[in-house]
Amino acid sequence: QVQLVESGGGLVQPGGSLRLSCAASRGSFDYSRMGWFRQAPEKKRELVSSISRDGVAYYVQSVKGRFTISRDDATNTMILQMNNLKPEDTAVYYCNRVPFEDRLWGQGTEVTVSS
Repeated sequence: QVQLVESGGGLVQPGGSLRLSCAASRGSFDYSRMGWFRQAPEKKRELVSSISRDGVAYYVQSVKGRFTISRDDATNTMILQMNNLKPEDTAVYYCNRVPFEDRLWGQGTEVTVSS
């Protein structure tokens, strides 16, 4: 069955950029809508952005204008380009289908925005 693997996180200063990748192994992105979720310390996991097969994107208000989501079903990858990062973007980022399936949660990739 498909496994999702996130990568690209790290430590960045406020105003910096990161590019997160989500890759599908043992399967493909056979889902109409895929998304990026994040979970900050002591907070609930939230949907940050999602994208449909035909490229229709959704962004939570707090990241609009800063984050860009894309997907390439031919290579089973999804990208989240994050610019002008803020300390409140600090979290572990996960990819999943939307609505999510518990079996698809991966390890996530940690993003820390700090000076």
